Amino acid sequence: IAKKYGLPVIEGSEGGVSDLKHGKEISKKIGFPVLIKAAGGGGGRGMRVVHTEAALLNAISLTKTEAKNFFGNDMVYMEKFLETPRHIEFQVLADQHGNAIHLGERDCSTQRKHQKVIEEAPAIGITEEVRQEIGTRCAKACEKIGYFGAGTFEFLYEKGEFYFIEMNTRVQVEHPITEIITGVDIVAEQLKIASGEPLSYTQDDIKISGHAIECRLNAEHSETFMPSPGKISQLHIPGGPGIRFDSHIYNGYTVPQFYDSMIGKLIASGTSRESALARTKTALDECVIDGINTNIPLLRDIVLDKDFASGVYNIHYLEKKLGM
Repeated sequence: IAKKYGLPVIEGSEGGVSDLKHGKEISKKIGFPVLIKAAGGGGGRGMRVVHTEAALLNAISLTKTEAKNFFGNDMVYMEKFLETPRHIEFQVLADQHGNAIHLGERDCSTQRKHQKVIEEAPAIGITEEVRQEIGTRCAKACEKIGYFGAGTFEFLYEKGEFYFIEMNTRVQVEHPITEIITGVDIVAEQLKIASGEPLSYTQDDIKISGHAIECRLNAEHSETFMPSPGKISQLHIPGGPGIRFDSHIYNGYTVPQFYDSMIGKLIASGTSRESALARTKTALDECVIDGINTNIPLLRDIVLDKDFASGVYNIHYLEKKLGM
């Protein structure tokens, strides 16, 4: 579908991998390493990199089992694995009247085990010309398939080329950084779209201004990454110009053991990436969440790291930094 509607795609199975024989045929065509991925997956679940044909059967079997357990669908597909890409995604909005626009891109390359840790917008090094080219393709695809609502087109970006990987048909965790640099309330627009109203904006209305960075706050140990449920004994939320804190937690709140470890989002923005980064550092220093472990020490370490500050990093940056 993506290829049909003009999105650049990476070589792969173009559908489900039925069995080992099928997997071998595809891998010979596109070459190793390959990525086995759950068709109904998301959030970093159901993904395996395979470097040799000998490991293919086990990878397909394990991924199918994981996909069935997590998503109720054991279909997996295969695509060429890029070695050093960035993860860049485009936000779209489309209504029920055939109108669709894009709100620019986000860089989500700071990841651990395919889970995003820090996101920023706009992505460093993406020119306005490229932004409009890829964003327009995404918006046009929405119009052609009849999609409506908020959505995100996710790409791998390597050596100046974009490769479509999936579309998330929902509002994503990192949507606030796009709201900040465009001035568009994505959630409000989604509600209007659901009620049958046309988009409040045209593409010409969308202007990107400044820079925004989001840090995901998790209830987990910053070194072992063990979940840390429990009662929050003291909470101080950072504030000031350019600071936004999205969370449900409060003093005395008990973080349950049953759900995802994310308990909040700290968003900092400024007129430039440098000012947004400086505000991120200050806000992390001001943020106090006592009674449980959190990943705030890790987030501080990242934003102080010279490689992150340089903006020249890819999806392997954090795991390499952590020695994984």
